[in-house]
Amino acid sequence: MPIEPLDVVGIGNAIVDVLAPADDAFLDGHGLVKGAMTLIDEHRAHALYDAMGPATEVSGGSVANSAVGIASLGGRSGYIGKVRNDQLGGIFRHDIRAAGVEFATPAAEDGPPTARCLVLVTPDAQRTLQTYLGACVELGPDDIDADMVAGARVTYLEGYLWDPPKAKEAFLRAADIAHQAGRKVALSLSDPFCVDRHRDSFRDLVHGHVDILFANEEEIVSLYKANGFDAALQQARGQCEIAVLTRSEKGAVIVAGDEVHVIDAAPAPKVVDSTGAGDLFAAGFLYGHTQGNDLAASARIGAVCAAEIIGHIGARPERPLAALLKEKLG
Repeated sequence: MPIEPLDVVGIGNAIVDVLAPADDAFLDGHGLVKGAMTLIDEHRAHALYDAMGPATEVSGGSVANSAVGIASLGGRSGYIGKVRNDQLGGIFRHDIRAAGVEFATPAAEDGPPTARCLVLVTPDAQRTLQTYLGACVELGPDDIDADMVAGARVTYLEGYLWDPPKAKEAFLRAADIAHQAGRKVALSLSDPFCVDRHRDSFRDLVHGHVDILFANEEEIVSLYKANGFDAALQQARGQCEIAVLTRSEKGAVIVAGDEVHVIDAAPAPKVVDSTGAGDLFAAGFLYGHTQGNDLAASARIGAVCAAEIIGHIGARPERPLAALLKEKLG
C-alpha cells in the first residue's frame, strides 16, 4: 500500500521492450507489417529475437510508459501489471521502480514467461511491434490493489489489456473501486486493431465506466465508425467527461462538454522514433490534470512530453521531464 495517495495508478500489460534498429529489408524478409503491432507466440518471439541486431531492453508497456512519464514530471504514480518470476520479470520490476513508480503486483510463480515486445525502428522513425503477451494476460481481479486504486486521483486503463476475460473483470473491479472512492477512471484505446476487435464493448466501457478517454485520430474514427475525425469528435462528445484526441503533427483536440481546445504539437528538433508519443502525451495530460491545471494547459504539458520522446529511440524520457517542462513552459 502506498505511503500516501498517488496521482495516477496505471493498469496494463507489463511488457519488457526490446528495441533495435532495422531496415525495410529486415521487415520484408520476416513478413512484418511496417508500423503495425502484431501479436506473436513464444516460438516466433524467440526466432525474431535471435535475428534482430543489438538491442536495448527496458520495462515497457503503454500505460507503464505513462506511469514513468508522470514520475519524471514529479508526480506520484503506481502500476499494476503481471510478470513472471523470471529474468525479464526482474528487469521489468527493477526498471519501473528505479524510474520512481510504485509497483508491487506479485510475480507469477508458474505459467507463461514475462511478456516482451520486439520493437523494430526503421530510419523513417516508424516502429514495428511484435508482441508476445506471456504472463501479462494472466492479470485478474485479485491482482487489483484496492487501496492503491481508491487512493489514486486517476486510475488509467490500457486498452491493449481488454482481450482476456480475467483482465476485463480486473478493469471493471478497478473502475468500481475508483468511482466508489470518488476518483476518476481514464482509458487509452491503445490501437486501432484493439478497437476493431472490441468496438461495442469499448463503447459500453467508455460510456459506463470512463471519465477520461485517450485516443488517436484513427482509433476514435474507428470506435464510432465515423466519416472522418470531425464526425468522430462530435460522437465522442458527451460519452465521457473528457475526450483527449491526439493527431500526431496536427496536435490534439480536447473535448469536454461544450469546451473544445485545439492544441498545437510542440516543436520537435527531429523525429527519430514515434514509440511512446501517445503514452507520454497521456502522461503529461494526466499529470497536469491531477495537479489542478485546466484542460488546455494539461494538453500543452502532454505535447511537450510527446515532443521529447520522439527525439530519441525508446518510450522513456532521456532527461527529467520536470526540468524540460520548466524550460519549455516556465
